[in-house]
Amino acid sequence: MASETHMPAPVCLIENTNGKLAVNPEALKILSAITQPLVVVAIVGLYRTGKSYLMNKLAGKSKGFSLGSTVQSHTKGIWMWCVPHPEKPNHTLVLLDTEGLGDVEKGDNQNDSWIFALAVLLSSTFVYNSMGTINQMAMDQLHYVTELTERIRAKSSPDNGEVEDSADFVSFFPAFVWTLRDFSLELEVHGEPITPDEYLELSLRLKKGTDKKTKSFNEPRLCIRKFFPKKKCFIFDRPAPRKQLAQLEQLQEEDLDFEFREQVAEFCSYIFRYSEAKTLSGGIIVTGPRLENLVLTYVNAISSGDLPCMENAVLALAEIENSAAVKKAIAHYDEQMAQKVQLPTQTLQELLDLHRASEKEAIEIFMNKSFKDVDQKFQKELAESLLAKRDDFCKRNVKASSECCTALLQDIFSPLDEDVKEGKFSKPGGYQLFTQKQQKLKNEYYKVPRKGVEAEETLRKYLESKEAVADAILQTDQSLTEMEKEIEVARIKAESAEAAQNMLKEMEEKTRQMMEEKEKSHQEHLKQLTDKMEQERAQLMAEHERVLSLKLQENERLLKEGFQEQSRKLQKEIHDLERRCKEESSSCNIL
Repeated sequence: MASETHMPAPVCLIENTNGKLAVNPEALKILSAITQPLVVVAIVGLYRTGKSYLMNKLAGKSKGFSLGSTVQSHTKGIWMWCVPHPEKPNHTLVLLDTEGLGDVEKGDNQNDSWIFALAVLLSSTFVYNSMGTINQMAMDQLHYVTELTERIRAKSSPDNGEVEDSADFVSFFPAFVWTLRDFSLELEVHGEPITPDEYLELSLRLKKGTDKKTKSFNEPRLCIRKFFPKKKCFIFDRPAPRKQLAQLEQLQEEDLDFEFREQVAEFCSYIFRYSEAKTLSGGIIVTGPRLENLVLTYVNAISSGDLPCMENAVLALAEIENSAAVKKAIAHYDEQMAQKVQLPTQTLQELLDLHRASEKEAIEIFMNKSFKDVDQKFQKELAESLLAKRDDFCKRNVKASSECCTALLQDIFSPLDEDVKEGKFSKPGGYQLFTQKQQKLKNEYYKVPRKGVEAEETLRKYLESKEAVADAILQTDQSLTEMEKEIEVARIKAESAEAAQNMLKEMEEKTRQMMEEKEKSHQEHLKQLTDKMEQERAQLMAEHERVLSLKLQENERLLKEGFQEQSRKLQKEIHDLERRCKEESSSCNIL
């Protein structure tokens, strides 16, 4: 999708009909055309809390996502609006507006949980929208976040069959933004002003105790603190008098409360500036086709009764993209060889050098476009295809050279053949005339450039085919004694044996060149794979360091608040993460 174009209005991405989720093909078609990195912002919250208004503002419009003006929930499923990113060149901003949670007409909490989980899985920034203050009622409404571990899997097979480590979730969870609408309290503690972010941190403090009520109090707070790597809070005054809220879509900007307008502008500015492109494990940037495949994978898993699994989704995406990367690499190789190679080449080495240069570029293209190539399955497929293409070029080169030389020999030696037919050498001294003319024609043949790799072999075979004619002329030449004839026959046999020996050496040299080329090809694959693995390892270590840093900060906070038991659990997670860092840092699967 070009940066100067965008969707004129939102479309439904995931339809929700009678509790059944289905992907809208029209929306997927739009995503498939977007090659830019995507900044994906999803918003969730209770119905009729003004989610759509904020999303329209992010789109730079007053209308688009349905606002509604009654107690009914207007948005069903998940709606998508793709617009050029206002501050990040060559990026597309994807806005996902979800249906209101807790719709009394729907009466299906499980369906709400899936909508919530999908919003988390698909976004790079997750906005939770609620009314009033962060009180226990607001936290109770966030029970969906505590169900995420039951709705989402990070790995297809968690270690030791245990509940997954929160590090697996932190590595791919979006940034968390809480928007509080119609906020009426003064932001202060003990008479001192505090920021909305500090208010959120205070609201996420835990209570001591092991009873059911305390556990229920702490659970959503712990999940938000542990799972979401970045947290931000915005407060909004009421936008207009209550009676005017029903016509919010029709109100002019100047009719809205000034403080509210300033707060919305601050929210939009933050989202534009700090919301990052959606990435997958390993720093894989999500584009339109990648988001398209993620949506399909997750919704299909839910529809079939499975849990959406991040690892499986990435591996499924890798299968598609790595297969495409192989095709793109081979297409580039074919294009380069078609442009550079003119058969027959003068030498085998000339062809092998052209192959190696094109092969190197093809491997680079594959490496740039592939990811998560488990056991180098697709790289091996590429290597086998390129090897087969090299061998095919070698065969075609031999054939082209052979055909070229055969035609050339027939053209050059045709006058000699005519003289033989006319009996011009059937006289005393005829044999000497024959060999002189034959040598002259051989010299003409040698002077012709770019005959290719079969030049000597084709000439040898041609002369071999004329040996009977030469021998007949020799034997009938009355100017030669029997001794001279015997000496000439011996000389011809020696030359033939020498030619055969030279041909054997040439074949051995070609075999050596092919083996050497195979080793160079292997080394090129190995070098580029090693470089890529080093980059991936560095990316992985950076991810682990980020998650480890967040866990250490959370552990320090738990200790400050006096939650020793929670700290001990987190310290175990930290220890396990450090162990995994060491294992993954030392692991290396090479071709």
